[in-house]
Amino acid sequence: MRQRVALFVAAFIVCAAVLAAQTPAKKPTPDPAIKKLDYFSGTWKAEGDIKPSPYGPGGKFTSTEHNQWMPGGFFLVSHSDEMSPMGPGKGLAIFGYDANDKVYTYHAYDSMGEAIDARGTVEGDTWTWTNEEKMEGKMMKGRYTAKVNSPTSYNFKFEMQPEGGPWATVMEGKATKGAAKPAPAKTK
Repeated sequence: MRQRVALFVAAFIVCAAVLAAQTPAKKPTPDPAIKKLDYFSGTWKAEGDIKPSPYGPGGKFTSTEHNQWMPGGFFLVSHSDEMSPMGPGKGLAIFGYDANDKVYTYHAYDSMGEAIDARGTVEGDTWTWTNEEKMEGKMMKGRYTAKVNSPTSYNFKFEMQPEGGPWATVMEGKATKGAAKPAPAKTK
């Protein structure tokens, strides 16, 4: 019995020495491709048109997004406020990068009950985000395209395609980067 205890203690000491000799794991760092999302950091104001569809009324909309990097630099977090023909809304979105698949990721949730998961690519000055979701029992594809005009503006378009059908524009507009301007002071 003493021999077994001695062997166990010796094995434990050897294992502990091997573990102690290993270098500590390096802190993970974001893939360099994530830095392309820095374009979207800051405060953005958007305005545009929503086309009438079976999913809602058409009309003008405005939104303000506040986008900032989560500590660590792996994710860009977006908080948004919008006004559309369906009324006011709020949203939370998280942008990231999947280094294995070499695509950008987007997960969004809003006060209207929508949850969106999309994957994105960038070619030159054009970002394209795509997703699929079931709406009223039918599979729909979505495509959001952002065409960069300058460091502080881009045009966007969101299109949907029902199973086997053509792409249809659902919304389009322009976004501009810059801090929200305060309301003018009232004078007496």
